[in-house]
Amino acid sequence: MRAATPDDTRFIETLGVRTAAASVSALRPVPDSAAARSFRRLLDFCRAQPDTFTLIAESDAQPAGFVLLLTGVRDDVTQQPQAFIAYMAVERQLRRSGVGRALLGAAQAHAEKLALPHLSLMVTADNAAARDLYRSFGFELERLLLTKRLTPA
Repeated sequence: MRAATPDDTRFIETLGVRTAAASVSALRPVPDSAAARSFRRLLDFCRAQPDTFTLIAESDAQPAGFVLLLTGVRDDVTQQPQAFIAYMAVERQLRRSGVGRALLGAAQAHAEKLALPHLSLMVTADNAAARDLYRSFGFELERLLLTKRLTPA
């Protein structure tokens, strides 16, 4: 586990774009290109935040995953300080091998080092594997986003 360097930019962008569609709920299907644009906007936002910390997990000396951790953006409802996992991705062939758990652990350690009181993230209801990982790591359900499909008039 290590902090990202400028040399990791291409890996982060490529893996993020490849995995972006998995972060979209089945209730709001979009083309992969729209999910990729959304990821790139998120990446631009994170890069513009002075307190973004990006971690790279490696396997066999090769990048295996990354996490974008925001530490300067307060919770939108309570306005309390927090660490917020803006995005996390692991190479498909390395999922369920401990890479995601290692990224979460490193993100938590960084947040604790900064004495932040909470570590938060969002995950789609469709992503059962990620939800299971987060629950096993001690994350608890705090808010629910409810969505209803509407029929155009």
